[in-house]
Amino acid sequence: MSRIGNAPVSIPKGVSLNLEGRTVKVKGPKGELSFELPDGIDCAVEGSQARFTRSSNARPYRAKHGMARAIVANMVHGCATGWTRKLEINGVGYRAAVSGDGLDLTLGFSHPVRHPLPKGVSAQVEKDGSIVLTAADKALLGQVAAEIRRYRPPEPYKGKGIKYAEERILRKEGKSGKK
Repeated sequence: MSRIGNAPVSIPKGVSLNLEGRTVKVKGPKGELSFELPDGIDCAVEGSQARFTRSSNARPYRAKHGMARAIVANMVHGCATGWTRKLEINGVGYRAAVSGDGLDLTLGFSHPVRHPLPKGVSAQVEKDGSIVLTAADKALLGQVAAEIRRYRPPEPYKGKGIKYAEERILRKEGKSGKK
């Protein structure tokens, strides 16, 4: 029995969830998203709740049941309030700036790095140099944040690089002097 798959998804005011064949479409103030339901998983909208059922108790259907419900719940939350991800930049001379539809990063390379932002993802740079990414699609937001972090991952000695705000870096001691 899937606890996650059997839990209903509540649809807040201002968000609409429509079924068109096997496609679930969610529309809200922050955006519009769609998801194709996997085989064996069905969705029914009852008032302000969506419930998911599976056609069989076979292992593949049990695995997809909770996944489909979680993806639609993330879509509803994203279209209603949106998702945010914060990245911190640490290092002397490391900085970021938003220009047009991209992010300009200065990360200690011989050249500046330009990262284009996909449609639906917006960025802003705060005064302390951290980058705040916002989007309606949680998976796309996580992918963009991982791509930006990949340019200069945090190193363990001084902590220089780009890291997630909630990430904790295990620091190393470095070389010890003569005794």
